[in-house]
Amino acid sequence: MIRRIDLRGRLAAGERLDYRTLVPRAPIDVEAALEAVRPICEDVRHRGADAVRELTLRFDGVEPPRLRVPQQAIDDALAGLDGRVRAALEESIRRARLVHGDQRRQDVTTTVVPGGTVTERWIPVQRVGLYVPGGLAVYPSSVVMNVVPAQVARVGSLAVTSPPQKENGGLPHPTILAACALLGVTEVYAAGGAQALAMLAYGIPGEVEPVDLVTGPGNVYVAAAKRLLRGVVGIDAEAGPTEIAVLADDTADPGHVAADLVSQAEHDPLAASVLVTDSEALADAVTAELERRAANTKHDERVRTALSGEQSGIVLVDDLDQGLAVVDAYAAEHLEIQTRDAAAVAARVRNAGAVFVGPWSPVSLGDYAAGSNHVLPTGGSARHSSGLSVQTFLRGVHVVEYDEQALRGIADDVRALADAEDLPAHGEAVTARFGDE
Repeated sequence: MIRRIDLRGRLAAGERLDYRTLVPRAPIDVEAALEAVRPICEDVRHRGADAVRELTLRFDGVEPPRLRVPQQAIDDALAGLDGRVRAALEESIRRARLVHGDQRRQDVTTTVVPGGTVTERWIPVQRVGLYVPGGLAVYPSSVVMNVVPAQVARVGSLAVTSPPQKENGGLPHPTILAACALLGVTEVYAAGGAQALAMLAYGIPGEVEPVDLVTGPGNVYVAAAKRLLRGVVGIDAEAGPTEIAVLADDTADPGHVAADLVSQAEHDPLAASVLVTDSEALADAVTAELERRAANTKHDERVRTALSGEQSGIVLVDDLDQGLAVVDAYAAEHLEIQTRDAAAVAARVRNAGAVFVGPWSPVSLGDYAAGSNHVLPTGGSARHSSGLSVQTFLRGVHVVEYDEQALRGIADDVRALADAEDLPAHGEAVTARFGDE
């Protein structure tokens, strides 16, 4: 069901290995999806709410009675929420607030010279749109992961949007609405896909105020819409299908490893599950466990499709050093370390959206209740990007304040540099303050 890629002995044989091309990766073509979402976004830009409703009917098979979800529906969803689910969501929120509460940066003032200071102020984005997917699965946890850091950052205005569902009368799933209620979010829209992002980016006069930033995961069309709309609004990342990599040695429990690979495969047929190991015995045992678990899991067809796809595989390496090189090149959204002295191995990782250390830290914990954020970079973008955090919703602004003496002390240097760049008026803007000395 899951393929193998054997890298053992190839370095010793003098081969130069490009791990980025050798490790499995989902074939996601955001550029191709752009052509599909461009007319959608333009339609929403020009026709507003009518376009959103018609597109929603076309893609979701339901026309929401109104775009904004009534407050009564949000309140009713919370009142009808299963008690066990409510308790779990409240604990997830509590832990997320603990972790994200420690992320907020403080303003810092540096005295460059006497009378000359530069202050870096961290100012929250004024208004954000938070996208919560609702296709193959329902994600109230994504409400928590988007809203909590925005609230901790003290964003002034939050709007959540999620696809409407036929079985819920054209409203988003009630568990999503209940999560919004628990977090105090009252502005919620019944819209999904590219049309929802265009609605947030351009706004709809009299119905939806445009936002400054859009965050949240979604499918390839959501990612394409983010790419298209970037510049009109800020975005967090072009999130693709979920992915897990597990770096393991012969101390790992094959049942644990297989369970974790299956847990991510059930998200999406394009989900990626990758095991990197120096133990062929572990690879064999995990393969057998995958067969057993895939046959007995609820979403067996989806899981088998993901595990047998070209985006998933077991990579055999010579040793953990090569294994670390492989996972760093892969730059997984989620990376588990299940090895001897896992903490020391994890400390050597450079590229991952989030790292889960040891046998008792599965990715599922991070998905829901570790306190960490589960909106993470995918598709190798963890090499240069971070997951969603309080910093996503803050902008650093430098505030420069020099007095006369401090400016006089640097005036000659400013003029010298301005002349070197053949921009003499820059220097004159300084010396004019001293009678063009």
